[in-house]
Amino acid sequence: MTTSFMTSPSLLFTSESVTEGHPDKMCDRISDAILDAIIAQDPMAKVACESATTTGLIAVMGEITTSCYVDIPTIIRETVREVGYTRAKYGFDCETCGVIVSIKEQSKDIAMGVDESFEVKCTPGNNKNGYDVIGAGDQGMMIGFACKETPEYMPLSISLAHKLARRLAAVRKDGTLPYLRPDGKSQVTVEYSYGVPKRVEAVVIGAQHDPLVSNNVIGRDIMEQVIREVIPHNLLDKKTKYFINATGRFVIGGPMGDAGLTGRKIIVDTYGGVARHGGGAFSGKDPTKVDRSGAYAARYVAKNLVAAGLADRLEIQLAYVIGVAHPVSISVESFGTATVPEEAIVALVKKHFDLRPAAIIEHLKLRRPIYKATSAYGHFGRTDIDAPWELTDKADILRVEAGLKVVEGGKSQAATA
Repeated sequence: MTTSFMTSPSLLFTSESVTEGHPDKMCDRISDAILDAIIAQDPMAKVACESATTTGLIAVMGEITTSCYVDIPTIIRETVREVGYTRAKYGFDCETCGVIVSIKEQSKDIAMGVDESFEVKCTPGNNKNGYDVIGAGDQGMMIGFACKETPEYMPLSISLAHKLARRLAAVRKDGTLPYLRPDGKSQVTVEYSYGVPKRVEAVVIGAQHDPLVSNNVIGRDIMEQVIREVIPHNLLDKKTKYFINATGRFVIGGPMGDAGLTGRKIIVDTYGGVARHGGGAFSGKDPTKVDRSGAYAARYVAKNLVAAGLADRLEIQLAYVIGVAHPVSISVESFGTATVPEEAIVALVKKHFDLRPAAIIEHLKLRRPIYKATSAYGHFGRTDIDAPWELTDKADILRVEAGLKVVEGGKSQAATA
């Protein structure tokens, strides 16, 4: 988000989310369910698992190197069952859908860099039990972001969009709105003034439903049971616009309505478009892949820096080279909100955060089956799942070392002599 966002007296910004029944998100969930099943037995496994779906069919492909066996077709069907596609009239059925699995081992060329890093190869006597042992699983840029708009340090637009999507799924599953089906989408437009959220301009809900239910009933129920249950009353006003199943009908959904693919909702997974994105997807990838672990580490760093009071809004970029342990660059952007110079923030990051893949994996405890829960409703800002990258355990030391003091309201400012 550019500095103009912070200087504009009135700016509209929109973010979206989708339910786990959306075909792309169902593919993310399948890929992460397979990853969890493997890493539960073999924490050192190398997994890069992609899923695709269309009418009546799921295909899983990728590269997996592991010492264990998992029944991938069964995992696929059970995951689809959990999502809610259990009857053919929903457009997809976990029992009768076709399943294709095409898996091979990780490329030996990639394994050469992951299993033994550039630092180990090029430095005689380097401690192979240290964090230099693992090289990054790929090149690329990873982005982390945090801001003070919400208690979870996330942008308000994506926070509300996720909550709406989760509520849409919840009222389907608990029977409050039994005519709903698994596919669904949400979108929220927030009006900002000088970087501060003031009101909600528009709310969009798309909810797959039974064909016998009228759009008037759906609109009334979703307004009462979803929108008003999620969005704070003070953010809604007479000018707020509502669009519920705007075409008038959303019966054909899920894989029958649109093909799905792992990794096609990367903005939903991250910051709703508020921050930049390095381009790498997360789901189905073990933590040696810095697309995932590097992005988690970047969020961890950004959230701790903002929680420490070093900035009200901060984006960090990490960049890696395949086979090399240390990031080749670290940069921060505070959008004019930093309380100390940005070069001082970078120095603190380098001092207090070890961003080599092995160190990230150990500190955030990433060799565990914690990933399926991240596959819908965002990877960041979550308090309902096991997400160690959301901890702010380094905020106090960062605040002290930056020479900040806490003032009234919990804000930080530069300490005076």
